[in-house]
Amino acid sequence: MTANDSLQEPSTAPPPPREASSGAIVQFKGLHKSFGDVHALRGVDMELPPGPVGLLGPNGAEKTTLIGLLLGLLEPTKGSASVAGLQPTHHAARIEIRKRVGYMPESDCLLPGMTAVEIVSTLAKLTGLNRQDAITRAHEVLDYVELDEARYRALDGYSTGMKQRLKLAQALVHDPEFLLLDEPTNGLDPAGRRHMLSLVEDLGRNQKKNVLLCSHLLPDVERTCDNVVVLVKGQAILQGSIAELTAAEAHRLRIQVEDGADRLRGALTAAGYGISSGEAGSLMVTLPAGVEDADALCGLAATEQVNISSIDPVRSTLEEVFLKAVDETDQPAAGAQA
Repeated sequence: MTANDSLQEPSTAPPPPREASSGAIVQFKGLHKSFGDVHALRGVDMELPPGPVGLLGPNGAEKTTLIGLLLGLLEPTKGSASVAGLQPTHHAARIEIRKRVGYMPESDCLLPGMTAVEIVSTLAKLTGLNRQDAITRAHEVLDYVELDEARYRALDGYSTGMKQRLKLAQALVHDPEFLLLDEPTNGLDPAGRRHMLSLVEDLGRNQKKNVLLCSHLLPDVERTCDNVVVLVKGQAILQGSIAELTAAEAHRLRIQVEDGADRLRGALTAAGYGISSGEAGSLMVTLPAGVEDADALCGLAATEQVNISSIDPVRSTLEEVFLKAVDETDQPAAGAQA
């Protein structure tokens, strides 16, 4: 028996309501959520494509609130959320969503006194697997997260890193098509963080799972995800492909010279170029307004008898993209206050 077999609705029950498919795994339309007088989410509109997606935002950006709305743990004040076309405000859809989704919460959710095998197999049975299948799957996912030698130990003696990997194992045990991972590297030391990120990257990139990684750590998202949504103060202020958002800008170049770097720096500065030092003696050059290519730069180098070995466009980092988006979001508010 599989998880799908045990959780099937009776034949007389209506199918869970679905929205028209757009190819997006998750959709939010005009989503608002208030807790009394506190407006947590303010008209979120976004679509998450298949594959690994980062939900990025500072602490307090209401990332966990979005997860609660996706799982049907919270009701929206206004607007709608959907997972694979299923709306979690409907009971039948929530049943279907929980068969398809694996959830790794940020907070501690493990039952004390139990072993890893007991916890993971128990949660597997709750998704509908029979006892034997649940135990088999529990062993498989514990092997995957490298808790094989500790599977029969009570989790009370587990380190923080082991507990985080155990939480990932319970999210994976029913082989979901979509993973919701809320701050999976929270509290981990550098070695534990690298280990967790390697698992998340493997799930999204190699095993082709749809992953929503919620984090306030930009390097975690940049390493493991293909797309990103930036959430600030309950609003989605930026979304898209990380490759496109950090695409190389024609006006920023990395220049590597064989000799005469100081002469070239002086000539470029006098001509209105912005200059800073890069790695391994390279120069980071910002072209002046109206200059679209490196032809004039090469002319200056020839005049100064400086040999240039390479010229490469400079990509933005995700941190630069994030900070620029946050600054642009804050500017209207600052103007209104003035």
